[in-house]
Amino acid sequence: MVNMTLSIPKELKDQMDQFPEINWSEVARIAIREKIVDLNILKEFTSKSELTEKDAIELGRKVNKALSRRYRRNA
Repeated sequence: MVNMTLSIPKELKDQMDQFPEINWSEVARIAIREKIVDLNILKEFTSKSELTEKDAIELGRKVNKALSRRYRRNA
């Protein structure tokens, strides 16, 4: 296994220290593994897409506007 060092804010470390029974290295490994799965799914999805980057940005803006309106109505 390869070692990796990462930096975290002191406040986060202080919170982690409140749970000494947790294997934080394992938590990080799982989170990284899950992120890679998500990225591979996204990569597979986008490789089959015929949308241009411009189309995707425009679609994203429309979705954001619609969600914003929905959340404002429900607030």
